[in-house]
Amino acid sequence: MYKFLLKVWKGLRLPTNLQLFFMRRLNDQFLIGVTGIIFDNKDRILLFRHTYRDIDSWSLPGGYIKAKEHPKEALEREIKEESGLVVSADERLKLRTDRETPRIDISYVGKYIGGEFNKSTEVVEAKFFSFSKLPLLRPDQLYFIEKAKNMYVASN
Repeated sequence: MYKFLLKVWKGLRLPTNLQLFFMRRLNDQFLIGVTGIIFDNKDRILLFRHTYRDIDSWSLPGGYIKAKEHPKEALEREIKEESGLVVSADERLKLRTDRETPRIDISYVGKYIGGEFNKSTEVVEAKFFSFSKLPLLRPDQLYFIEKAKNMYVASN
């Protein structure tokens, strides 16, 4: 049956944009997220307090990729939109999947370039923390920070 459907599909010779339209409708969809471990010039890590999480909890900055957007650009855009801060996403750290949701997350290590923090509808506070004074974070985020620290310190 599969071979028959494949022959019919190829025989239709649909334009590429129409093929993509049908493929997107018939295939499972994934969200692709980006997360940043952003260092300042004192080797401290940027964390956000998001409005959609427990107000007392801190987390790494991030967001979702838009269509035709490079993951590095998505992370830089998300941080700028949510906080007013300008960063550069320099090196990919890790690619991971979430087994409970159709999501792929790409983590980057980068650096703070400048800008003033502006509260947004998604972020109420941004702060840089030293490794020794990190607040309580989710275990996966601590893992990424430790991995980034080893990569970042080794390259500087």
